[in-house]
Amino acid sequence: MKKTVSMLLAGAMCAGLFAGSTTLYAAEGENTTVDRLSIAFVPSREPDEIITATEPLKEMLTGELANLGYDVAEVDITVGTSYEAVGEALSAGTADVGLIPGGTYVLYDDGCEVLLTATRDGLSIDSDNAKDWNDQAPTEASENQVTSYRALMIAGPSEKGQELAAKVNAGEELTWEDIDSANWSVMGSSSPAGYIYPSLWLQQNYEKNITQLSHAVQSDSYGSAFARLASGQVDILCTYADARRDYVEKWNSEYAMENSIWEDTAVVGVTPAIYNDTISVSNSSPVMDDAFKEALAQAFINIGATEEGKEVIAIYSHNGYQKAQASDYDSEREAQKMIQELNSAS
Repeated sequence: MKKTVSMLLAGAMCAGLFAGSTTLYAAEGENTTVDRLSIAFVPSREPDEIITATEPLKEMLTGELANLGYDVAEVDITVGTSYEAVGEALSAGTADVGLIPGGTYVLYDDGCEVLLTATRDGLSIDSDNAKDWNDQAPTEASENQVTSYRALMIAGPSEKGQELAAKVNAGEELTWEDIDSANWSVMGSSSPAGYIYPSLWLQQNYEKNITQLSHAVQSDSYGSAFARLASGQVDILCTYADARRDYVEKWNSEYAMENSIWEDTAVVGVTPAIYNDTISVSNSSPVMDDAFKEALAQAFINIGATEEGKEVIAIYSHNGYQKAQASDYDSEREAQKMIQELNSAS
């Protein structure tokens, strides 16, 4: 089931957000000119934060593409209202490029093509056991570059959250009753760390899935999810493994918590590894011929190899890029197929 009512609504919303680009043209012996290149980001961080952090990307990208034979007059960067909105924009051709998770790419791979997979710094902890993440906290970055990451189920400072954390840290197995009694924050249905893999974790451990949780709310960003966790509105959130590192300061400054995020939270579940985010391009975009795709991929690789570029793409915890192929995400397709089957049966 590739289209749902909510996704169609998201597509209608994103149609007004993303304007299409003009076709490529060039005079003989000159660089090819692109009037406008539209890049859409998913809202995995606060939209204003993403827009501010990625502003230097415009100049970097135009400079790299000029060296590769393309003069881009304007680079437009937007943040979609949801993961699905960006997928719909790529499918419609109203966004040329999308920085999207593997789950979103797979859901919309009939309308877009994966060019690159992000590499990122590995973490000091990489264990299937939730207690190990708590015993070895705080999580730190390592120098190892990896192409996959974990999703974690993180309990917060609420009474229920602390109750579940205490059981995990005592080496006890959580029951379905424990899990179902908590208030959960999840992301959109195409988010690997915020929905798909946590649902698989529930299936593997309890033969249940996210749709069967009695108390689950969808957050529009991880920022709002952590705010809910801090305030006690939710007891557990589903997120990527290094997310707490991104919210260390906000936990105290913006969410007004007295303790550190590492003291107030604990891991209660760990998923298998998830393949990293993608840079994908629209199959319907008038600028995306094979030559421009090759130049665009190389431009992003070059940007990710510089210190200045790494600072920009760090907003998504990316450290660089390598070329990708559709088959890299076959395990993600299997995961989504299982989710769809589970949802159909529930």
